Amino acid sequence: MSFKKPTRDQMRAVADGLGIDLSDDELTGYLDRMEGFSRAYALVDEAPDPAPGAGHRRSPGRRPRPAENRYNAWFVKTSIREEYHGRLAGKTLAVKDSICVAGLPMMNGASFLEGAVPDVDATVVTRALHAGAEIVGKTNCEFLSLSGGSHTCANGPVINPHKEGYSAGGSSSGSAVAVAVGDVGMALGCDQAGSIRVPAAWCGIVGLKPSHGLVPYTGILGVDPVVDHCGPMTRNVDGNALLLEVVAGRDGMDPRQPGSWQPVKYTRARRAGAKGLRVAVVKEGFGQRNAEAEVDERVRAAADALPGLGIHVEEVSVPVHERAWLLAQPIYVEGLAHSMAECGLMPDAEGLGPSSLAEQFATWRPRWRELPENLMALILFGGFVRSRHPGRYYVKAQHLRRTIRRAYDEVLSEYDLLLMPTTPMAATPLPGPDADPAEHSRRAHEMLTNTGPFDVTGHPAITLPCGATADGRPVGLMLVGRHFEEATLYRAAYAFEGARAPRTD
Repeated sequence: MSFKKPTRDQMRAVADGLGIDLSDDELTGYLDRMEGFSRAYALVDEAPDPAPGAGHRRSPGRRPRPAENRYNAWFVKTSIREEYHGRLAGKTLAVKDSICVAGLPMMNGASFLEGAVPDVDATVVTRALHAGAEIVGKTNCEFLSLSGGSHTCANGPVINPHKEGYSAGGSSSGSAVAVAVGDVGMALGCDQAGSIRVPAAWCGIVGLKPSHGLVPYTGILGVDPVVDHCGPMTRNVDGNALLLEVVAGRDGMDPRQPGSWQPVKYTRARRAGAKGLRVAVVKEGFGQRNAEAEVDERVRAAADALPGLGIHVEEVSVPVHERAWLLAQPIYVEGLAHSMAECGLMPDAEGLGPSSLAEQFATWRPRWRELPENLMALILFGGFVRSRHPGRYYVKAQHLRRTIRRAYDEVLSEYDLLLMPTTPMAATPLPGPDADPAEHSRRAHEMLTNTGPFDVTGHPAITLPCGATADGRPVGLMLVGRHFEEATLYRAAYAFEGARAPRTD
């Protein structure tokens, strides 16, 4: 399709929609002055797209059969390998369906994106393939990756493998389940408010949200550049550290990435040991309004075992943690409102993504009834704020983000790590067929109070399995570290896992 310059009637409609009252002469003048813009867009339209695509032609994959998709973890099954023999040789990898894999369908959990096929690979996909991994499929995720529960995906709910009828957590729900049941050795997830750590905790695996900017987000659909993170989900700490080594580092395209750091060999943290580390147990991370007592008890018991590993443990108070997640809300609400208004595209200095996806994204408006309750509430409220107070609360929340970050940094100047439950509760029941809209919305956001703040501040955070409730639902312990000190997180994680008889597969 070639670009066509706007007609008089089209520009009149645009002006009216913006509330701009133009006379006929003014409109004619603006149309004349737009000739240069039209020529530029026509030239862009005709130019070949320099975005790097797949190295060779790929099969579009296949939808899995019900018998091989018991928990609805998988969106598309495939087998993609390249002729490389690196550190991931022999490893199978699942990719969350918000991450571009050239030639494979991508929905990001949303019905109106069905049929979209990227023609580019995300940087993390390229790096994994070059390290020898086999990508075996894309996993279901929540609708536009905007739920901490696993009930909003347009392909149906993702089911917790530990307890039938319960949530697997979101939004990287399918990735967590695929790893937990052994369908795959490792997976890539994305985290804006807890979307790696929540499903990892509820499915009993290891999940890391890296420091903001450590892993390039290039070629991945996001919510807001401030909170977008991509990271590893694995059955054990060693696999997690290995996958992070492969995907971390600057790619020259993602503006989220600072230039003053270098990735390290995270797998070497095992040899460093945990003796001498100082861990602060954050009081406000426990006993929250919706907390399950069993979850708090399991995490405190795990913290009490750390001194036996040579780790110094103290409880501290971080008062801002009680309200940090609420103070961050304008970033999410208005970031999402902007994303929906701008066809899912966020500001990106150079960027990489399927340009054709933008037009398909705009089709959500006539199909708005397909959107889940929690997403519609965010869109409507975001539209209200943007129309009445454009930018005011978003900018103030960005200022408060720095205040919150300083509060955690003050504690981390005296301690190496923070510790708290990953989520206040273990996996919750999936909303039933008779559940009202309020329950659908609550089940999407109720678990994010401990995870969400660290997406806003950019601190690295890892969740580790630390037991289960009496009815078998896994419990996650979360450790939070200083920016770009993932190696310290892994030091403690290796020691903790080793003391609890780790999974070796």
